[in-house]
Amino acid sequence: MRRLVHGIFYALLYGCALMPFWLLYRLADVTFFLLFYIIRYRRKVVSKNLSESFQDKSAHELRTIERKFYRNFADYIFETIKLLHISDRQMAARMTFDNVDIIDRYTADGRSVAVYFSHCGNWEWAPSVTLHTRLRPDEGIIFGQVYRPLRDKWTDALMLKLRSRFKSHSYPKNTVFRDIIRECRATGLPAVVGFMSDQHPSHGDLIHVVEFLNHPTAFITGTETLARKLNMGVVYWDMYKPKRGHYHIVTRDISSDIAKREVFSVTDQYVDMLQTSIRRDPSLWLWTHKRWKNPVTFEDNEQPRHK
Repeated sequence: MRRLVHGIFYALLYGCALMPFWLLYRLADVTFFLLFYIIRYRRKVVSKNLSESFQDKSAHELRTIERKFYRNFADYIFETIKLLHISDRQMAARMTFDNVDIIDRYTADGRSVAVYFSHCGNWEWAPSVTLHTRLRPDEGIIFGQVYRPLRDKWTDALMLKLRSRFKSHSYPKNTVFRDIIRECRATGLPAVVGFMSDQHPSHGDLIHVVEFLNHPTAFITGTETLARKLNMGVVYWDMYKPKRGHYHIVTRDISSDIAKREVFSVTDQYVDMLQTSIRRDPSLWLWTHKRWKNPVTFEDNEQPRHK
């Protein structure tokens, strides 16, 4: 029965993916209405996050951001489904990149690259960078992204399928260090790996607390730790949404010699860049998570995170 349900659900998703974008966005409009007005999906969480993060904005301004966020969120859902059936040409036209040559310069020197990224815009389209770089996946370079495995195995397998659409590898967070070293040694190739670094630290990671959107916030430190161990070049992907159905990422260099940087200074620089991106267009960031449900203080710095 479970296989039958999964089969029917996949057929529905694939049917959606076959639709032209204009029709998908009509479905997204309906989904926005349902999420925002009827289901009121995590409305209290989003409203609380926004009001605490932007205390200088009026109630009307916050409401406008909230509505725009839910519209973007509905778009994200159907754009991600579209990965089941989209051509390279379509994707290359809709997800564009600036300054990819920064990555190309690192990999030309045999250096691997750590890409700081966040839940802004449509992060599931970002792996299409493989359509824009000088080298192609597994032909002189390894592309990958770090992910947290989902509890439901069928959903996890579906997301891995979508994320591999442009031939990038997905590394489970708990084994990413070992996996990247093994692949680089086995192939002799450098790796470009994306890290979604706007989540809370994993258990056992050192806590690094910064002031972020009016909250003391513990940021992921594993990204910087891994980049230091592998002497990776470090960049930030700054996401824009010029218009509906189109995204643009500007690659911004963070560090070419991380060994000379103070510990966690790279994380601090990333946090500043991310905060600038969010304040530029708050509606693009994912506000539905309870990001500050476990408050931290600056006294928690350098302590391991526990359950």
